[in-house]
Amino acid sequence: MAKAEQIKRLIASYGRPHEFRAAALTIIEDEQRKGHTPLASSLKRVLDATVQNAEQQRPLTALSSRYDTTSDLVEIVEPERGLKDLVLLPDARAAIDRIVEEQKRADELRRHRLPVRSKILLHGPPGCGKTLTAEVLARELGLPLYIVKIDVIIGSLLGQTATNLRRLFEFAGHNPCVLFIDEFDALARARNDSNEHNELRRVVNSLLLMLDRHRPRGLLLAATNLQQSLDPAIWRRFDDVVPLDLPDREQVADMLHLKFKNFQANFPLEDQAPRLVGLSFADIERICVDAIKNAVMKRRKTVSETEFASALKHSDRRP
Repeated sequence: MAKAEQIKRLIASYGRPHEFRAAALTIIEDEQRKGHTPLASSLKRVLDATVQNAEQQRPLTALSSRYDTTSDLVEIVEPERGLKDLVLLPDARAAIDRIVEEQKRADELRRHRLPVRSKILLHGPPGCGKTLTAEVLARELGLPLYIVKIDVIIGSLLGQTATNLRRLFEFAGHNPCVLFIDEFDALARARNDSNEHNELRRVVNSLLLMLDRHRPRGLLLAATNLQQSLDPAIWRRFDDVVPLDLPDREQVADMLHLKFKNFQANFPLEDQAPRLVGLSFADIERICVDAIKNAVMKRRKTVSETEFASALKHSDRRP
């Protein structure tokens, strides 16, 4: 049966259909993994017939009756992928697993007056899983995922950016969720950068204060590809900093096996790993999908090494 933490999240989300659905899906998936297929199927049918219809009666961007003015600042994403879909280097994977464990045992830690990791900074090259990590964490914790529209947050009017940030943090402080701020360097750029104007320096000052005071009811995730551009004072405002780097040979092989799980290759995948070292996870996924598409269009049931090589050659056109 459902674990106590899952039931608590389900009850706590009452009145918020999107969060309720996410919590219920976590319980259903857990029952499916345990082999309780009839129960899982029955619960899914009931959920689709009730909660989903209730959601369709209001816009997807409606966040909360009390904080509905924040809906223009975020995009709601339905988390679909879990930890089994996430390939990371060992240190990063251990950090993510620790965050999940602390969040699930948050009440226990707080009873001992211990802080819970809730403000996380992800950094690394493009295509290495920052957005996917946010989705996975939301799915594992049964929380809605809100992706911040950074272009909307940064306003053209004097003081508008700080005001938007204040609205955003106020919302996340009252609603259990995973709030994901990508391109974080656009907000937290170093104040000693001579190319930046005074308004952005004031935004960074405001951001530092907000991060200090923020107590998320869930997770605040910030991500950047330009960690060297961040203001030095930003780093200590986060409970954990997780580097997401390019995969090594072992992670490349793991990624290949994951992507060809449902459409088999008729050649040893490990033999291709050395050729892909240096590419990002997103690059590798694109190559795999392209190879599978080639096989499907040729009405083949497996991917040949020739088709994979063709997809890799096509990828080489990218800089």
